[in-house]
Parts: sequence; structure tokens; C-alpha cells
Amino acid sequence: MLALSFCLASITSCARKTPKSQIDSNVYAREMEQWRAQRLAELTSDSGWLTLIGLYWLKEGQNSVGMGPNNDIVLPTPSSTDNLKPSRLGSLIVTNGVVRFETPLASTFFVDEKPISSVEFRNDAQDSPTVMRYGSVSFQIIKRGDKLGLRVKDSQNPDRLNFKGTDFYAPDLKWRIDAQFEPYNPPKPMPITNVLGMESSESSPGAVKFGVDGQEYRIDAITEKGERHLFMIVSDKTSGKDTYPAGRYLYVDPPDASGRIVIDFNKAFSPPCAFTKFATCPLPPRQNRLPFAIAAGEKYQKH
Repeated sequence: MLALSFCLASITSCARKTPKSQIDSNVYAREMEQWRAQRLAELTSDSGWLTLIGLYWLKEGQNSVGMGPNNDIVLPTPSSTDNLKPSRLGSLIVTNGVVRFETPLASTFFVDEKPISSVEFRNDAQDSPTVMRYGSVSFQIIKRGDKLGLRVKDSQNPDRLNFKGTDFYAPDLKWRIDAQFEPYNPPKPMPITNVLGMESSESSPGAVKFGVDGQEYRIDAITEKGERHLFMIVSDKTSGKDTYPAGRYLYVDPPDASGRIVIDFNKAFSPPCAFTKFATCPLPPRQNRLPFAIAAGEKYQKH
């Protein structure tokens, strides 16, 4: 009876363990090829991070915009000579957190492919943020804490047109790890600081617990608005050496009913700040700074 009880206890214990996922190496190699191709397509898209040419913080009241030196916001010379010829394009008027653009250049600026002479912007913290276009140049309003900024992109930016791609570690199934999701109930408030020193209040639905070389680690995930995947900001001992100094980003599928989750560091990628100085990248919280090297995912070289 004792032997039988021991066997039953062993079976029960084994059943509680998360099964190691099985994946064909050839299938996985093709999956990684597709992921890298998608990564390159996102970076080089006509609205991707490589198109950024400016970020300007707005003051309350009127903010004149143009290429002339007498403007509050002096825009850089665009790549396309057909764009931004006038010294004054218009003004952004900030009133109690609401931004309105007014321009004398009728039928030159467009929102949703319709010409406008004035428009009230919805910022990136709101649903369906406004994108205003002027030739190859686009304008958006971003909100960081209590600050509002004008983000300017140019689809003809040489940084985009001349981009040669990024480098990666060779895919290694060692870094595709079966993990366990441990929910926070309720979700845990998690302040995140960005590269500009601004702090935002994020929410963590739970921690991802996983093992590497016999040691157990935990990193907190973040829930992003409108995103079903869990988002994680991490750094490790490759940060500042082979990978971007401020850390990398990673998305993972939500856990299954038993809490099982797969974290694939082969799909860790550099933040936008690795490609432009006009991004406001969030930094990894202290609990997500891992004490070992993750030789997987996207590497970093200056662009």
C-alpha cells in the first residue's frame, strides 16, 4: 500500500509539471525567417520608426510651425523638394490639453485623404489618433504624462530609404522556454520610466516565471491597449554589448487555461530608440533586468 501510495503521488506530481514543448527545428527555422521578414517590413514601412524626423514639445497657446527660423517649431528640410516650401505652415493651438491646427494653405494638408484648413487632433493616448499629411510628411500629436508633443515623419527620410537591416543571433531553441504565468489579482500598478525620464503608470496582469540553467526567474508583463499579446521590457548581460544598451522588447502569446506560456527570446527586438533619437522608449523596470546573458534575438549596431 505504501508503494502504491508513493507511485500515485509521483504520478500526480508529474502531472502537475508543465510539459516541455516539442517543435521541429526545420519548422521553427521557417517560423523565425518569417518573423525576421515581418520585423524588417515593419521597420521599413512608410510610417515606421525609420521615417521619424522630429519631435517637438508644445506649449500652452499658439505654436507656429514651419521651416522659417522665426517659427516656434522649426522643421528640418524635407527629403522631397516638393514638401514644406512655405516658411510658415500654420499654427498648433494648445488649449487645456486640446490641440488644434490651423493653416492658411488650403487644400495642402489632408486628414483621411480629405483637405483641411483646420483640425482638432486626437493624440496617441486616445482612440483613432489623428494623422495629418502634407506630401510625404505626416504629423501626429503624442501625449507623455502631462506633456503634448508634435511627432513628424517623412516617408522619404534617407534613414528609411538607405536602411540595410539588422543583425540577429542564430535561432536557438534553448531560448524558446516553457514558462508559467502567475496572475496578479488585481493587476499590479507598475510605473515605467522612459528615456526622457518621464514616468507613466502601466498595469501588469501578472509575472512570467521561467527557468534558465537550473535557476528560476520572474519578469513582469504589461497589458497594452488593444493588444492581446503580453508585452515585456527586459535587459540582460548582453545589453550595451551585443544588444541595445537600454534593453529589448518582447511580445508573447497569452497563457493557456493552465497558465502555461511560451517566452521566446529569439524574438526579442530593439526598441525604436535604437533607430531614431525622436522616440520616447520605455525602459525595463528593475525586476525585469536579468542577471545573465540572453544570446538570442536582435542585435544592435548604430544606424
